[in-house]
Amino acid sequence: MNPFNPAIKFLFLALTTGALSLQTALAALPIAHWTQPSGAQVFLVQSPAIPMLDVQIDFDAGSRRDPALQAGLASASASMAGKGVRASGAAAALDENALGEAWADLGASFGASAGSDRLSFSLRSLTYPDLLDQAVQLASRQLADPAFPAEVWTRERAQWQASLKEADTRPATQASRAFRRTVYGEHPYGYETTGAMLARIEVADMQRYYRQLVLPCRARVSLVGALNRAEADALVTRLLARLVAQAPAACPALANVPEVAPLQAPATLALPFDSAQAHVLMGQPGFKRNDPDFFAFTVGNYILGGGGFVSRLTQEVREKRGLSYSVYSYFSPGLHAGAFTLGLQTRPDQAAQAVQVSRQVLADFVTNGPSAEELKAAKDNLTGGFALRLDSNRKLLDNVANIAWNGLPLNYLDTWTDQVNRLTLTDIKAAFARVLQPDRLVTVVLGAPAP
Repeated sequence: MNPFNPAIKFLFLALTTGALSLQTALAALPIAHWTQPSGAQVFLVQSPAIPMLDVQIDFDAGSRRDPALQAGLASASASMAGKGVRASGAAAALDENALGEAWADLGASFGASAGSDRLSFSLRSLTYPDLLDQAVQLASRQLADPAFPAEVWTRERAQWQASLKEADTRPATQASRAFRRTVYGEHPYGYETTGAMLARIEVADMQRYYRQLVLPCRARVSLVGALNRAEADALVTRLLARLVAQAPAACPALANVPEVAPLQAPATLALPFDSAQAHVLMGQPGFKRNDPDFFAFTVGNYILGGGGFVSRLTQEVREKRGLSYSVYSYFSPGLHAGAFTLGLQTRPDQAAQAVQVSRQVLADFVTNGPSAEELKAAKDNLTGGFALRLDSNRKLLDNVANIAWNGLPLNYLDTWTDQVNRLTLTDIKAAFARVLQPDRLVTVVLGAPAP
């Protein structure tokens, strides 16, 4: 029996995880992969330096699966999954307070979140057998038997609706919503959660959503920690056991989600707002995460607007003309083509010029690509900082889950720097020219006249 409080030990080990995992980040990272009889796919990186385990379970149940009139259903289901568990066999029901206390007593954590593509559950625990067994048992209950208490949903929904009303008063929120609606059109990536949408979501909807989408046959389970393969396989079996017992005999097919439609013409929206700063967002649909030119987009965007003060947009918009303190660009690839976004804030009287300069920088980059000097600097920076992407168990788990979810090669992390270093100027120029059309940009300007 360990004489120290598990929660205190957990905190100490969490603080030391980064330093210890950095050694792992600098070495090869073999990822073991297998499929369980339930259909669950398992991905394991053994990290024996400390007695800790991080687990992520992903399901194709993100907001792209939301009904058009119930945007927010995935997020509501994820939030409510942690508000209590039903009674099961000899185990008594736990309300949200008892559930929270149970996790605190174990010095462990388990929670759910929903993104555009996936519903994710995350477990973190020490691997001491007495603690880990209890954590897995509790996580298995919470995963398979969420209570979805109606009175808690009534409270949570009211708070969420109030938060949405408050967010509506922020200029950045209004600009972002208009941008997403225009870029994505009718695609679920552009759905907007509103108070009216939440009013349509009932407990029965969350229960049905959960039963249909949270199935073991679709689970992708990523683990990083002090377990070998046999131990990991046994743990995942226990973790999913309740789900397996409730699952249908066959894995039902999921409905097809259409792709994001490309823009056919430019669109400019001028939104009135009494603000000291004009908010500008520009962009269009970009690329899917499995695009073979992913690395070309990553390095190219670092040069264009993702590299902070060394990016071309910063040099042209901020340094040379003083039009904005900050200007940036990024891609958001997913199972569908996520948006390419270029954003800045500026004085209202400078908005038209800032938009014009930004458009020109983007057009020049798409037409001509980066310079040799820019490409070398970007490669040096990205490869030099690669270890920082893996310097904790949590970051390493994020990368393993990314490999699992997107069907990337198991040696993806081992070959990352080689993939970056082999890029040529032609590769980046061709990739950007294929995906971006600067003459079809969505431009949202809030707080200033249309440019």
